[in-house]
Amino acid sequence: MANHKATEKDVRKVKVRRERNRLKGKTTRNAIRKVAATADFKEASENLPKTIAMIDKLAKSNIIHKNKAANLKSKLTKKVNALKATATAEKPAKKAAAKKAAPKKAAKKK
Repeated sequence: MANHKATEKDVRKVKVRRERNRLKGKTTRNAIRKVAATADFKEASENLPKTIAMIDKLAKSNIIHKNKAANLKSKLTKKVNALKATATAEKPAKKAAAKKAAPKKAAKKK
């Protein structure tokens, strides 16, 4: 164990910091999982900026490496953009089916 008062205090401070960092990390991981598991584009796009901010804060305080933060943000953004692509692809398909069912007008003869 520590032999000096300053070292004992440092041990106490490190314990508090470790618990705080673990809580921040766990909260961010849960937010990442929530965004990744979401199938709704609107909900995912609302939660994405908040999650990216949490990831940036972890990288800023050296809880995770800045490259890991960049990789996580990239992966989440790709996931949300893929949801956007599927959401926009579904809407025209419904409209196209409705257009096919509409009766066609007869062409006029000259």
